[in-house]
Amino acid sequence: MKQLDFSTFPILETDRLVLRRLSLEDAPVIYQLRSDVEVAALTGKAPFLHINEAIAYINKIDNLINNHESIYWVASYKGDAAMIGAACLWNFDIQNETVEIGYELLPEFQGKGIMVEIITCILRYAFEVMGIKTIVAYPSSDNPPSVKLLEKMGFKIASSDHQNMHVNVPGMLTFILTSYQ
Repeated sequence: MKQLDFSTFPILETDRLVLRRLSLEDAPVIYQLRSDVEVAALTGKAPFLHINEAIAYINKIDNLINNHESIYWVASYKGDAAMIGAACLWNFDIQNETVEIGYELLPEFQGKGIMVEIITCILRYAFEVMGIKTIVAYPSSDNPPSVKLLEKMGFKIASSDHQNMHVNVPGMLTFILTSYQ
């Protein structure tokens, strides 16, 4: 894996979407995503109760990007800056050239192939630009659409010897991807 440097943020594009840096203007959508009780249950996190939590989250993500510890893209349609979802690469393990992927999409945009488009773009970036060798994901077993998405993207259930960083979160599955077609 190459030395991580996100000082020039990589803006990515797909046919329909722009993947850009998170900004404070995205706070209402972050709040909407992170205050959903069902989504929070699937991620093992407490739901946000106030918009200030979304602002603090944005500031935290910004610091992680500035410290080259994570990269977090906001997805929006081309020609419209409104956030519809997000995806990130984080938990970098430079020695093992491994990174974790996470993603979220507003409910009204689910089932339209948007997340496939986002993840395809990010996988290409991770493998081709960053030099990642393995990408891991930890969906909840209670989230069949997420599991199905990962399987469609070529991820496989990890063998028992693959370390699960989320071992303390009940119901989390471990998926890995070691190549991108």
